[in-house]
Amino acid sequence: MIRVDVPGLLGDYANGPTAGPEATARALEKCADASAVVLVEGVSDQIAVESAALRREHDLAARRVVVVPVGGAHATRRFLTRFGPDGAGLRVAGLYDVGEEAVLLRAFAAAGLGTPTAPADLERLGFHACVVDLEDELIRAVGVPRVEALVAEHGELGSFRTMQRQEAWRGRPVEAQLRRFIAGRARRKLCYARLLVETVHLDRMPRPLDAVLTHALGAA
Repeated sequence: MIRVDVPGLLGDYANGPTAGPEATARALEKCADASAVVLVEGVSDQIAVESAALRREHDLAARRVVVVPVGGAHATRRFLTRFGPDGAGLRVAGLYDVGEEAVLLRAFAAAGLGTPTAPADLERLGFHACVVDLEDELIRAVGVPRVEALVAEHGELGSFRTMQRQEAWRGRPVEAQLRRFIAGRARRKLCYARLLVETVHLDRMPRPLDAVLTHALGAA
């Protein structure tokens, strides 16, 4: 029985208490030679985007595309300024949670990159929304039965069933329960970002993942 916390599952990805700042620092080191960057909120999103690229047989390093976890939607303005036309002049793409749409709209305006007013405007600028968040997109794409099977394969089904019986989660949609379970531990969230992308059928890959890669690779 393999558990998601076994050494090696995350490879060289930053994890632990300082994962966010460490992952950002590592990504920024690679940006000196980049032609495009993909801005994402956190390390789990970075893992998902890079895992999706592998499944689509895109070599991001060879194409000089760097995925940068920025540490939350409110940091987007700073990175748009850094990498946009008035900064490094790179092609910029990104993912965001639909609940952070207003934050993204303000970030683009503040960074002097236009005045988007709707999701369609953000898509034209290379930024694509996830309904709720990327974990939600992946759970729906993989499907509840297969996600539960994946949880079982990695020795966590008992823990998930215990969470389902808790009063706060009893009777809630299973998709929401799975999303909460996956996000409940930082390392678990990172591991399942990779596992879910590796599990989803290619013809069901969440649209935001494919769209952000298409935009970023178009400049590489």
